[in-house]
Amino acid sequence: MFLKRISATDDVTSLSAIGASADRGPVLFPTTHWSVVLEAQGESPAAKEALEELCRTYWRPIYCFVRRQGGGPEETKDLTQGFFALLLERRDLNAVRKEKGRLRSYLLTSLKHFLANERKRSLAIKRGQGQRLIPLEDLREPEGVGFEPSDTLTAERIYQRGWALALLDQVLRRLANEYRAGGQKASQLFDQLQKLLTDESDRPSQAEIAGELGMTENAVKQAFHRLRQRYRELLHEEIAHTVMQPDDIEDELRHLIAVLRA
Repeated sequence: MFLKRISATDDVTSLSAIGASADRGPVLFPTTHWSVVLEAQGESPAAKEALEELCRTYWRPIYCFVRRQGGGPEETKDLTQGFFALLLERRDLNAVRKEKGRLRSYLLTSLKHFLANERKRSLAIKRGQGQRLIPLEDLREPEGVGFEPSDTLTAERIYQRGWALALLDQVLRRLANEYRAGGQKASQLFDQLQKLLTDESDRPSQAEIAGELGMTENAVKQAFHRLRQRYRELLHEEIAHTVMQPDDIEDELRHLIAVLRA
């Protein structure tokens, strides 16, 4: 996966001042998916849609945590889907609403409770039995979502790292979609510039990219500066979607950096 190669000491850790930028002014705190979920009353369509979007984005760390508990792939799929089916019924949001919790912590706590309950009884929620479930298409891949059976990390550390990677993956998807909407040339530019975000030893130089695209090296330098700036803005927005208060963004960013550095 490309995002596993992103340099944790460059384009992620350089975002410590992400709350504001001298060349673009302060960033407004948006209406976030998580705040919509927590503040909605009753059966709000907006809250349901927001929660489903969050589940689609962050199912990978959930699956990896469950898998590390020792179950086989099929059992893990059932448990992951069962957890989301329960979550989408919005049965236990009252407690976290009072605490103004962060999505990352809320999901992990809820998952632990869910798994504890499942150990006491046979699995009651199966895939495809009338539940509104999150499509886990990528689980068709071997072992799914980058889980490594030989990994010595604890389930919780796997979850935290999976969370960070899922968030960065979402940022890169949004960035790619923006460039591809600009046409073939913009798409080709993105395909080349994204290589500069990695920490791989064989990544191309800006001069090599300039030659590949028929641009000057200075033009490539400016284009990469704009890409990094937009990357930071999107990272800020994605983090904001997972917290309740603007003041939580910087703490969540520091957590993300620490997880990727570990």
